[in-house]
Amino acid sequence: MHTDPLPPLGPLSGVRVLDLSTVVVGPACSLTLADHGAEVIKIEPPEGDLMRQLGGSFRHRGMSGKFMNFNRNKRSVCLDLKTPTGRGMMNRLLETSDVFITNMRPGALDKLGLDWPSARAVNPALIHCLVLGFGRGGRYCGRPAYDTVIQSSAGICGAFEASGSQPRFVPLVMTDHITGLIAAQAIGFALYRRGRTGRGESIEVPMFENMAAFVLREHMGGMTFEPPIAPPGDPRILNPDNHPVRTQDGYIAISPNTDEQAFAFFFAIGRPELRSDPRFCSVAARTANSVAYYALRAESLRGKTSEEWLRIFEELDVPSMRYNSLESLVTDPHLTDVGFLSESEHPSEGPIRDIGIANRFSEGTRSQVEPAPRLGEHTLAVLRERGVDETTLRAAAAERALFDPSMEQPR
Repeated sequence: MHTDPLPPLGPLSGVRVLDLSTVVVGPACSLTLADHGAEVIKIEPPEGDLMRQLGGSFRHRGMSGKFMNFNRNKRSVCLDLKTPTGRGMMNRLLETSDVFITNMRPGALDKLGLDWPSARAVNPALIHCLVLGFGRGGRYCGRPAYDTVIQSSAGICGAFEASGSQPRFVPLVMTDHITGLIAAQAIGFALYRRGRTGRGESIEVPMFENMAAFVLREHMGGMTFEPPIAPPGDPRILNPDNHPVRTQDGYIAISPNTDEQAFAFFFAIGRPELRSDPRFCSVAARTANSVAYYALRAESLRGKTSEEWLRIFEELDVPSMRYNSLESLVTDPHLTDVGFLSESEHPSEGPIRDIGIANRFSEGTRSQVEPAPRLGEHTLAVLRERGVDETTLRAAAAERALFDPSMEQPR
């Protein structure tokens, strides 16, 4: 008998994740897991995740665009963990979860009884992932940390200064994104090990140390050696002219790094003789003379439009690409080709754009996108699924230990 095939499922299908995190770093981690098939239960306090309000424009309060983009494919359960009943409900959820994620500071986590020893007593097979600003054992541990705090302390702002600019922040919450992805990776490793040992474990993912490693791998350079043989910093990357190159009508990015690419670039700009110039004749020579090489690029591209140069460089296989503004990125033709952005109807927010999943798995990935939830939208449903009876639910609601949109609004 013919049966319809199941919808494509991601590699984490069947994994249950309990997500007690806010803003970006934790939700970026749980979004990655959710997009690849995990069931993610987002635990929110009565006031909701801060990103519901902090995330910019919205049609309805509590549903900012940024919140929606980081919290699709999740279910929202609203519990007041300051109450004994709320903490009891949380333990019911821990009992049946595979993964617990939080970016609460350790002291606050301990007070709620959600530290690793306490959680392990409830569920020995749990993967307990704590995203920290600063790792334990160091003098900064326990301090509050947002993306800007980490960008400053981890040398990212210092890299701007080393490139001749004012110290500044990358205009993305970059360290949150990256640390969230690292946390998701670490959870995947732990799930793999649990599959072989049957044991849960604690993971600590510090933002500061992870981002310091990024910066130092890139820029420690001559200080790798003891004693140092050169100052820190990759001069090619820190060159103040290392930016999109101005054309007749805009900008493009161009990166001819190999000899073949560089020589094709020289041909394209009408300077084929530069292939034998001692400043530019090899990778080592161009690296040592990166200031002159960047200046050559800047001087050579002003005579043609961006599209003209891109056609020429594409024919010669010189790495180059269009420059996108924030507005034009949404309509980038390649993203259109691969269907990266699509339109859907959110139950409460109306027509929205959905951001696609970039990575593909031959054995299938998640195909059905669930809209970002309203605060507490799934509280009653999730707790019923976990076996909480109606009498207990009503008593908890009367105590204001849990909230659902079908009830009165959270205080």
